[in-house]
Amino acid sequence: MTISTSFTLDALGWLPAAHQLPSPNCDARPENVAIELIVIHNISLPPGVFDGDAVIDLFTNRLDWDAHSYYQEIRGLKVSAHFFIRRDGTLIQFVPCSLRAWHAGISSWCERERCNDFSIGIELEGTDDLPFTEAQYATLAPLVGLLKQTYPILAVVGHSDIAPGRKTDPGPHFAWRRLDDERMA
Repeated sequence: MTISTSFTLDALGWLPAAHQLPSPNCDARPENVAIELIVIHNISLPPGVFDGDAVIDLFTNRLDWDAHSYYQEIRGLKVSAHFFIRRDGTLIQFVPCSLRAWHAGISSWCERERCNDFSIGIELEGTDDLPFTEAQYATLAPLVGLLKQTYPILAVVGHSDIAPGRKTDPGPHFAWRRLDDERMA
């Protein structure tokens, strides 16, 4: 999928160019809180398995907890992200940017806790152990650019930056230099 920075988000923060699969795992942001942070994550379910629908099912509360032994470790988890970028570059949006997605968990950035309140979460299909694909970067960079044009973004960080010791994603193979024009920290 090619995203052009000429695209815009609608009034609620849906990106018409993305495949939209609404997640129930979101709620209202606190009043008068600006979206100032983009958080990059990685996810695959089961770990290291790509191209299935398990991540989509997790984010939409349809995951069959008995379909794989790993799912018992995350049974009942209710999480989401605003965006999910598949290995082939396909962009899926689960939560409009105006709402708070449940992606960061216990987190802090610049001494501000509860990063979900003021961030947008972008999940990349992947693991800490493998490089991300050209197609993912081709989708991610213009998406970050669009979000920066739309909101007063102060930084683009990894989940590991806001939850150090608890999270390691997007991992050592994430090429931050690919976002140098878009990243502020």
